Amino acid sequence: MLSNFRRAAVMVAIASAASAPALAQIKIAYIDPLSGPFANVGEQQLQHFYMAAERINARGGVMGQKIEIMPFDGKASPQDSASALRSAYDKGARYVFQGNGSNVTAALVDGVNKGISRGDEPMIVMNYSAFDPDMTGIKCNFWHFRFIQNVDMSMNAITTAIAARPEIKKVHQLNQDYVAGYQAQKAFREMLPKKRADIELVGDDLVPLGKVKDFAPYAQKIKASGADTIMTSNWGNDLTLLIKAIKESGSKANIYTLYANTIGVPTVLQDTGIDTVFSLSEWHGNVANNKTEAYANEYKKKFKNDFLLLRVNTAMDMLVEAMKQANSVKALDVARKLEDMKFQSDMGEVWMRKDDHQLQQPLYVSTFAKVNGKDIKYDLENTGVGTKTAQLISAKDAMLPTACNMQRP
Repeated sequence: MLSNFRRAAVMVAIASAASAPALAQIKIAYIDPLSGPFANVGEQQLQHFYMAAERINARGGVMGQKIEIMPFDGKASPQDSASALRSAYDKGARYVFQGNGSNVTAALVDGVNKGISRGDEPMIVMNYSAFDPDMTGIKCNFWHFRFIQNVDMSMNAITTAIAARPEIKKVHQLNQDYVAGYQAQKAFREMLPKKRADIELVGDDLVPLGKVKDFAPYAQKIKASGADTIMTSNWGNDLTLLIKAIKESGSKANIYTLYANTIGVPTVLQDTGIDTVFSLSEWHGNVANNKTEAYANEYKKKFKNDFLLLRVNTAMDMLVEAMKQANSVKALDVARKLEDMKFQSDMGEVWMRKDDHQLQQPLYVSTFAKVNGKDIKYDLENTGVGTKTAQLISAKDAMLPTACNMQRP
């Protein structure tokens, strides 16, 4: 039987086909986990792309062509994702969205470069969630564009937020054992002492990516360390299960994350995350002057879960704008228009920095709060608890230098 997600995806595809005449398609591949431990993340994120494409198509598409989202199960595996890239190319896709795993991003960029060396047409890797800083640093590539802050930008924001709280004295960090986890670990170690030399790092752990089922031993270790604050860059079930174990351990520590507002975590927290658990993102559901409010409500009505990733809309809209400016859907033409583009998103102006293809945008540190019908209008996962802004970081303040030496075709 079809899952609710598959059924919804089919309905979206049928509705799109029925509401418009047959036109040429701009095929966009989505390569992320649709099975395995991170399938819930990949499926929810895919819904964001279906909705974004549906909105663009309802506005007339791109130069008379409709956008078609083609999902491929990358299984959070570099090898499987590279195979999916080949399949996507053979089916006509020249644009690829991916976000779960920087090791996967690197494999896709490598696959694009190998294809070009064989005489294939170029493809653009549109990175909406993988945050290894080297991908827009020493390993930057013309065919890769990132629409989420890199991990150095994330750690800069989080360490600034932690340093601003004089009551924080002892911190324990825990990250996933893969490239982006290493980068988060390194950046946090380096940045925090420069801002607050008096804070003690009492623990520093790496956990196997997607393999730990019981985080209780880690939670007990954190509690025993005396940490009053925890920092983790974990995502997916590795974050949900970690926070569940920390709360079950009785720890009252603050928890700073990149993704605590995402699937599964709000349900685990209920009201225990209020003013103690923090996320970092480009948007949340209760931002001031919320231009995405109606869209987010429509998304929730359609898919029965929360709209979370404004960056998906931004990336899709910028891609469409680049196609229109280029008067072309060829990857090279579009890439040349996409780099250095300034675009008015729902959260203000964003800029795809030409030097490294890293999007520069405002960022929010948010925490949890009870819905009150006023400034906290919307909850997450029907918990009665939503998010509120703890700190707004301007695009200028979020920006960091780059080590990229971009090689252009």
